[in-house]
Amino acid sequence: MRRFSSYGPIDTELQYYVPRQALIQSGCSYLLGDDPQKGGNYITVWAPRQSGKTWIMQQVRLRLSQNDAFEVGIINLQSARNADTEAEVLDILVARLASWFQRDFPDVDSWQHLSKLFTTDYFSKPIILIIDEFDALGEDFIRSCVTEFRSMYISRQNEPERLTGEKGSLLHGLALIGVRSVLGVDNQSGSPFNIQRSLYIPNLTHEEVSQMFRWYERESSQSIAQDVIDTIFFETRGQPGLVGWFGELLTETYNHDREQPITLENLGTVLRWAADGLGNNNIANIISKADQEPYRHFVLNLFQTDTKTDFKFDNPLVNFLYLNGIIDIDDSGQALSARFSSPFVQKRLFNRYADQLFGQESRLYDPFDDLADVVTAQRLDIKNLMGRYERYIQQNRERLFAGAPRRKTDLRIYEAVYHFHLFTYLDRFFEPFSCKVWPEFPTGNGKIDLFIDFDGTVYGLEVKSFATRWDYQQALIQAAEYGSQMKLTHISLIYFIEEIDNANRQEFEAAYVDPATGVTVTPIFVTIG
Repeated sequence: MRRFSSYGPIDTELQYYVPRQALIQSGCSYLLGDDPQKGGNYITVWAPRQSGKTWIMQQVRLRLSQNDAFEVGIINLQSARNADTEAEVLDILVARLASWFQRDFPDVDSWQHLSKLFTTDYFSKPIILIIDEFDALGEDFIRSCVTEFRSMYISRQNEPERLTGEKGSLLHGLALIGVRSVLGVDNQSGSPFNIQRSLYIPNLTHEEVSQMFRWYERESSQSIAQDVIDTIFFETRGQPGLVGWFGELLTETYNHDREQPITLENLGTVLRWAADGLGNNNIANIISKADQEPYRHFVLNLFQTDTKTDFKFDNPLVNFLYLNGIIDIDDSGQALSARFSSPFVQKRLFNRYADQLFGQESRLYDPFDDLADVVTAQRLDIKNLMGRYERYIQQNRERLFAGAPRRKTDLRIYEAVYHFHLFTYLDRFFEPFSCKVWPEFPTGNGKIDLFIDFDGTVYGLEVKSFATRWDYQQALIQAAEYGSQMKLTHISLIYFIEEIDNANRQEFEAAYVDPATGVTVTPIFVTIG
């Protein structure tokens, strides 16, 4: 029986996978070219980590190898990551080529001599070459190498009267996997590889994720509820590495009774451990990248709830975060905007920053304090809870936010900092009670909701920053719709605002009953001074 895996390329005989035939065919078509007798294309294959780039191109290589008209090879340059000199890089590159093609190549002492390897001196057929982990090379080495590949491509184009196997350079097709710099982002003088086509490896679709889990069902005879699959897709947005990891946790690690169906309750256990209790190389890499400057400021800004952040591929910050799997593109508006790559990634980053900034939060109230204004045996009073929170901020503001990150433009504290702190405050406040507090990110683009499960009753808090009266009216309707989706009859709309007078507080904190859903929305303003 197969297993789920998120550790490197998939073994199709041992692990669950998605065929992705259309992508594989695209890779083959690009490398063969529109007219294979004239020549193929030199392409880049790119996507964030653990998106299946290597596996796709391995399948491309297998399919192309069935064509006896070409010699097809795939090599990996991971070990060149620590190479410091041109000679070291060339030695590794030539050694990999010699090992794959079983040729005795001469030593190459400069990039200008690289083209000699792809000639009739060593090959009798046109060559299709796939180079994995090409961006493991240093920036200067990437630039020098692709310059030579471009030169080979142009020299072949200069011989239109010759068939592909008769050209001076026999490098018919080339694929460079995982290449960010070749796209021209980090090259101040422009990309020397501007002849390439680009093959992007997208996330899995909902249908593809379903196929994998239904395959598990058939082999194991253990059923999986459809809402489990729907939730996995929602949390991961089909990111292959995360889907494989969740599949492993759900069907193996936390699958304690294989005679019972896998339900949302089982997935809840997996999500809890995945969010707080387990390491994952993919997530660790994402957190590490997001926590670096200047990217950290961009990520913090992405948590804001009142405005969207433009997505511009040519912006180095955006490009870095996009290709490292931290953000994705939201095309739901008139212009492209940035969003977190998945709700799960957003949740892990949210937890990271909350713990980083307020992990050592001090005691919130005196042990003898009467909390009856907030907690009774029957219910929670969210309005009184937020009143306590507001007073706590006002009394401890200087200490709480002394080292908080601030926007470079106006030195104001990032909106996200208050969201991190509110979550930490609620989590600590309810530690002595049988309460669970957790964040949700239903859109991946700023929207943050906090939930409190108090003795089986769920209280929802949608957190925003006040912008305009019009936005406020829209927020009431949207909060009611979301409350209805969550099967809540009441939801609180928490607004952070610098100051508000009594007249406006009285007007804007009036409860709203949505006529379409029947959900009651209670706005509550928290002044931060």
